[in-house]
Amino acid sequence: MAREQMAEDAQGVRPLDAIDRTILRLLQEDGRASIRSVAERVHVSRANAYARINRLVEDGVIRGFSARIDHERAGHGASAYITLRIVQNSWRTVRQKLVTLPGVVHIALVSGDFDVLLLVHTVDNRSLRELVLTRLQAIEEVLSSRTLLVFEETDLVVGDWPRQEIGPDGYPTI
Repeated sequence: MAREQMAEDAQGVRPLDAIDRTILRLLQEDGRASIRSVAERVHVSRANAYARINRLVEDGVIRGFSARIDHERAGHGASAYITLRIVQNSWRTVRQKLVTLPGVVHIALVSGDFDVLLLVHTVDNRSLRELVLTRLQAIEEVLSSRTLLVFEETDLVVGDWPRQEIGPDGYPTI
């Protein structure tokens, strides 16, 4: 058993089967779904569903459970994507500074014409301006930034997709 665990750790990722993928889809639709309802929908016992969900959490496939927020109704009327060009080899330092900034909800190291992509939600444009012109530009390793205002958002979550039949592989059929 220890040898199997070491092989899994060396590969880093355990393969997901159709039931695992269906469980993930169901939890994306409704993160509050009960073990019982998940088990019934994937046709396994509650113990099996519970064990699978725990394994998905332990393996880091499921990183957590959260609520989907309407940011405008929650008092964050301004949203933007911000691109950053940073000093080469400064990603770790910049990331440590970015995670402390108010309103930053997503940070990605990317390739292309810029290095970092941020998604931010702020109370209003004044707060957004403060974040960009004062806080971001104060980070030494940030060479330049570009702000793209978000006029309207649509989060695509599995539960919002048109209902489709699910194939044996756990994915919607075409």
